[in-house]
Amino acid sequence: QVQLVESGGGLVQAGGSLRLSCAASGSIFRITAMGWYRQAPGKQRELVATITNGGSTNYADSVKGRFTISRDNAKNTVYLQMNSLKPEDTAVYYCNADTAAFLYWGQGTQVTVSS
Repeated sequence: QVQLVESGGGLVQAGGSLRLSCAASGSIFRITAMGWYRQAPGKQRELVATITNGGSTNYADSVKGRFTISRDNAKNTVYLQMNSLKPEDTAVYYCNADTAAFLYWGQGTQVTVSS
């Protein structure tokens, strides 16, 4: 089992920045990659960014150049630095951990960007 706890969401004006954190605990040795997804009201959950154990990253086109995913292995924590935020970035952001056998999800953190 892997437990994920997100933090760092909130309300920010357009053009502002936020940093999300996701702390993993439990069977973390099984994790092969972690990522951030988001779900806006009335929309499907979508990929934001992922990072593998080797440090390879992948981003949705809509956030490239504005968001950066990183990880601190010593703290078992993944971060999502979000800059130049837009109202369309408003969503619940979920952390995800892939163990190859199962996907684990955090409880989500709300990000609201006002225009």
